[in-house]
Amino acid sequence: MAYIERFLTFKQWPRLTGPLARAEVLAGLTVALVMVPQAVAYAGLAGMPLVTGLYTCLIPALLAVLFGSASRLSVGPAALTCVLIGASLTGMAEPGSPEWVALAVWLSLLSGAIQLLLGLGHYGWLINLVSAPVMMGFTQAASLLIMASQVPALLGIKAWSWDVTTWPTWLTGWPALFGLASLAALLVLRKFKPRWPGIMLVMGAASALGFATGYAEHGAIVGLLPSGLPSFYWPHWPGLDVLNQLWVPAMVIALVSFLETASSARIECQRDGKRWDDSTELFSQGLAKLASAFSGSFPTSTSFSRSALMLYSGARSGWAVVASVGFVLLALLILMPALQFVPRSVMAAAVIVAVLNLFQPRQFLKLWRIDRIETLTAGVTFAITLATAPRIYWGVMTGVLVGLSHFLHTRLHPRIIEVGLHADGSLRDRHLWKLPPLAQHLYALRMDAELDFAAASDFERAIADHLARHPNTKHVCLFAHPINRIDATGVETFGQLHRQLSSRGITLHISGIKLPVEHALHRAGELHEGPFLKMYRTDGEALQALTALDPLPADMGAAAI
Repeated sequence: MAYIERFLTFKQWPRLTGPLARAEVLAGLTVALVMVPQAVAYAGLAGMPLVTGLYTCLIPALLAVLFGSASRLSVGPAALTCVLIGASLTGMAEPGSPEWVALAVWLSLLSGAIQLLLGLGHYGWLINLVSAPVMMGFTQAASLLIMASQVPALLGIKAWSWDVTTWPTWLTGWPALFGLASLAALLVLRKFKPRWPGIMLVMGAASALGFATGYAEHGAIVGLLPSGLPSFYWPHWPGLDVLNQLWVPAMVIALVSFLETASSARIECQRDGKRWDDSTELFSQGLAKLASAFSGSFPTSTSFSRSALMLYSGARSGWAVVASVGFVLLALLILMPALQFVPRSVMAAAVIVAVLNLFQPRQFLKLWRIDRIETLTAGVTFAITLATAPRIYWGVMTGVLVGLSHFLHTRLHPRIIEVGLHADGSLRDRHLWKLPPLAQHLYALRMDAELDFAAASDFERAIADHLARHPNTKHVCLFAHPINRIDATGVETFGQLHRQLSSRGITLHISGIKLPVEHALHRAGELHEGPFLKMYRTDGEALQALTALDPLPADMGAAAI
């Protein structure tokens, strides 16, 4: 029963009162004013019928908030997920066709099932496979591809051409005039009036102006979208060959969409001072995707910008999301005729402005200052995402493989240093800081890693190499505090090393060994103190004993002469 209760997070919502209801309804309305036009525009980005974008904001959004650990997330269409859907299905069907819709529904079913099973099995840690540099590189490349893909629609042309003689015709056509004017208006509103629902205002004005000027005779418009609730959708079986083509993009969509969710959920939970439960959130997001599939729509995600707007608008609980869903339903029932005259070029402008927030090339410079290897990982992800377009999910897969390779290389080559006593009393890298040895004929080392199968070889090699260069070594001291785990390979390596040192008359000193490591060595019979094995609980105790072994001369320079 307790296992089921952990998913019923809506029971923790506050009781609805008059003041709370007013605050939640206002926050929900603020988000809905952005969500409705954005959902329509993002559905076009995914190649889906435009009304399906609104379907993702109904039952899927409710399920996500009812069973999720973060109760103020705006679930529905998101830019990265939508571009992944469009890229994954390109070449498999005609965008907007019944076949395309069926394939998008299967993507939603597969990615939702993956998230649902991961949540039930408490495998939320798997999202760490997609590191921040991989996600950053993919986001930068995807945002560029999204904006580039919207340029033809913004100008009202079928495809981009570098023939400059055609540009004046494009730029003076009706679609370009409406699109570029809307783009400028949205950018101005975002800069000077960020709290205004700019996308709704611009689309509303464009629809009215398009109707008044007869724009439909000069360019493509949204057209009349069907009103009412979505019907239950049961997808036909696509066949194993088609299904096999969808597994990889479904896994990438599950990972990328959940990383979008995680970034928003962490901010909300940190703001409230509560714990974010990744497994519960995986479960709720999986339910949302399944509900979206049976609504005849595409995989949902969490919009970072809309979730931030939800918090900024004063939302206090999941009731605000319920209110936003109510307003979307109201728009779906009565507002569809008002959107039919919106030019397609204006929708393209809305997508470009929304995605512009994702494009932040300065993040590469920031990452370069932190870690150049991770910058390389982000760069490879960025390049592969661009090079494999439209199959951009291979950028994420490549980035994950590069990141895992770097992680494995780091684990196989742990940091092992010879330590010396710094002037501030700490133990530091003796060679880096040019410190004297702790005592004569002593090799004092520290390994900043677990003593397991990955690090054991380098650990053994470090000691063997030092003894080969310094045959007069009488003592080896391992400052073991950073070692918090040991496995069977580590135990075997430790035992062999101890016996080799003992056979050469070299005493092994161990300082600050942790209990799990100590217990494992004791159970293996490899940790019995004797004339060639000394144990110290603290580094201070070890330093006191080591300096008394064979003190260094007071004047190291005179001793060298």
